[in-house]
Amino acid sequence: MASNVRPPLLALDAALAQLLATVPATAQRQELRATLEADGRVLAQDVVSHLEVPPQDNSSMDGYALRCADVQSGRTLPVSQRIAAGMAGAPLQEGTAARIFTGAPIPPGADAVVMQEDCVLTPASGDGGEAIAVQTAPTPGQWIRRRGEDVMRNATVLARGQRLGPAALGLAASVGLAQLQVACPPRVALFSTGDELVMPGTVAPADMPAGAIYNSNRFFLAALLRRMGCVVTDLGIVPDRLEATLAALQAAAQSHDLVLTSGGVSVGEEDHIKPAVQQLGQLDLWQIAIKPGKPFAHGRIGTAHFIGLPGNPVSSFITFLVLVRPFLLRMQGAVDVAMPGQNLRADFAWPRADKRREFLRVRRNAAGGLDLFPNQSSGVLTSAVWGEGFVDNPPGQTIAPGDTVRFVSFGDLLA
Repeated sequence: MASNVRPPLLALDAALAQLLATVPATAQRQELRATLEADGRVLAQDVVSHLEVPPQDNSSMDGYALRCADVQSGRTLPVSQRIAAGMAGAPLQEGTAARIFTGAPIPPGADAVVMQEDCVLTPASGDGGEAIAVQTAPTPGQWIRRRGEDVMRNATVLARGQRLGPAALGLAASVGLAQLQVACPPRVALFSTGDELVMPGTVAPADMPAGAIYNSNRFFLAALLRRMGCVVTDLGIVPDRLEATLAALQAAAQSHDLVLTSGGVSVGEEDHIKPAVQQLGQLDLWQIAIKPGKPFAHGRIGTAHFIGLPGNPVSSFITFLVLVRPFLLRMQGAVDVAMPGQNLRADFAWPRADKRREFLRVRRNAAGGLDLFPNQSSGVLTSAVWGEGFVDNPPGQTIAPGDTVRFVSFGDLLA
């Protein structure tokens, strides 16, 4: 006789560890990508510099390069040369100054730069040139950027497994790399099942049949996948029949790294996803101790991963962020897949402690605290639009106004 006792809920950290354990530590597919087009991609090999940045001492200000020892009270220094960025200056003559611009190399013999605002320009005696009177005594090294102070030769400037952002692309370019070896983007097939689902635009709101709903999950899941750098194949709505579900899953698994669906993963729910995945491969159904988003499924169909998210829109949205996001990053060989967060003040009360780990939709207010969306139901997608992120609230934890809570920004998760 089958037992009616349900297994205990799985902690989120344990579920994530199990999920990540199914993915190799390094990306399996790699490609060479133009640095200009590598934003958001994950490095597949270290970036090592073969030069120093900057390549020589240079000025960080528009002003005058000189010897500190030549600056004496009441003495003017004739301007002996002009050095712009990209020019090589001549050795500085003793007792003179060089007009210099930001980024220009420091001439041999100079040991400081004085800002032009700290100098008074006067005619030089005798030759019709210019001279400067320095108003503030300089110190050696002043306003000089030293050779290699940014990057030293043979230094690893970007590490394998790092997700590239705009600053990282600039750094790669500064050491001369026009191309980068990166992980190929995951290929993800996305589809929905359910005869109740209707695509926006196909039926007017006034004509919706009883029990029908618009397929909102498809839209935000496709957008989330693309934010994570995935190549998405949208297979639309699959008819709610076993044969059609089997055919869709089998075809998707042959040419994708991941098949992602939403709905039909609750315990005891009548749905064709579960038997179809079990028939084609293997499936683990987890009940995770989080709210919203308890039901979650992971499995394999051939070489492709399968993930089934809960059907309620906020549950699907949250489980994507806390489980699918790190999974997709790890598929690309990313080292840091942790959920970023910061401690902020709660300006609300949450007196109802839950045994599960909760993700409460909130947004920052003008006073630097967090306000709570009044309806935290898993079906209220408005909360995820109104909110800037969520409070990651531990199991059994109440919140009083003024308490410090962990805030996770949607922007940080999807940057």
